[in-house]
Amino acid sequence: MTCDRLVCANCAGPVSEGRCHVCRAHRERLHRDNPLAALSPAALLGLLAALVAVALVAQRVATA
Repeated sequence: MTCDRLVCANCAGPVSEGRCHVCRAHRERLHRDNPLAALSPAALLGLLAALVAVALVAQRVATA
């Protein structure tokens, strides 16, 4: 999960902006617990496409 769309219960601001200490703490926890949270959706799609390409190549090599 990314903090782009999360709203802070303390200050009602976006967590990604880090307006208060609660926002900043939650944002840091998300980034520490999930290293993929720092990636954009486009980067995640690119990573998925690369994984699918590797799987297709491995399947062709295994059947040949």
